[in-house]
Amino acid sequence: MRRINLRVIPRAKQNKVTAEDGRIRVHITAAPVDGAANDAVIKLLAEYFDLPKSQIKIVRGCAARDKIIEIPE
Repeated sequence: MRRINLRVIPRAKQNKVTAEDGRIRVHITAAPVDGAANDAVIKLLAEYFDLPKSQIKIVRGCAARDKIIEIPE
């Protein structure tokens, strides 16, 4: 399994994934309420990495903007 650091920007204008300074930034339109933002992050990253949603886990930072996710290699 590979771990990736990322920064989440909630309430963005559009959903997108960008890479800056060695860190992935995930812009999502969802608000960070009741886990909606985390669900949106997993869905967007599944499309970005072309993986099923079940293979992406948030390892650290479920309630923070800085997260560590785990994906298969």
